[in-house]
Amino acid sequence: MKLNKKDLLTVIGVVFVSCLLISNILAAKTFTIGSIVLPSAVIVFPIVYIVNDVLAEVYGFKKTKQIIYLGFLMNLMAVLCYTIAIALPAPVFATDISNAFEITLGSTWRMLIASFTAYLIGSLLNAFVMTKMKEKLKKHLMLRCMTSTLVGEGIDAIIFITIAFIGTMSINSLVVMIVAQTIFKTLFEVVFYPLTKQVIKYVNKLPE
Repeated sequence: MKLNKKDLLTVIGVVFVSCLLISNILAAKTFTIGSIVLPSAVIVFPIVYIVNDVLAEVYGFKKTKQIIYLGFLMNLMAVLCYTIAIALPAPVFATDISNAFEITLGSTWRMLIASFTAYLIGSLLNAFVMTKMKEKLKKHLMLRCMTSTLVGEGIDAIIFITIAFIGTMSINSLVVMIVAQTIFKTLFEVVFYPLTKQVIKYVNKLPE
């Protein structure tokens, strides 16, 4: 069966929402590189960046915005389901499993508000910058990818880290976390840009 752009949009939308849900679960597990602590969600970052760029570059801001909103709603539904499941009484023999489930999938409302707000604003900005720059810099795909990621992920980091951690650590520590996370994610975009470029070229060649 031959794919066209319309068919592929459905596939890309499913991949985008799935990556969002997976990353939120992986975020509960952190790891260290030297003295830097990072969430395991970075495992899916390359896929998310490629999908974001393909959506904005090929399908435009309107379609991308619809999928971002869909991701937000599915994430909200997942959180509500986790919350209900955690609240349900566990049998005595499954207490340890229930506690582990709560630690992994439970979250404070402060963290949820930080995550939801940062995702929604950061993702929309990423797509908006990518599509707006295309009007004047159509041939400079790499510049558009890097700039949109820097803006989107920078705002995402500022919003999430500020809401989630302000009052629990010094302002200097917050700034370091914001800068480190933004640089790390932008470097990811740079490393995976060649693959992103090839995927965009492939999708653009598909029939409507």
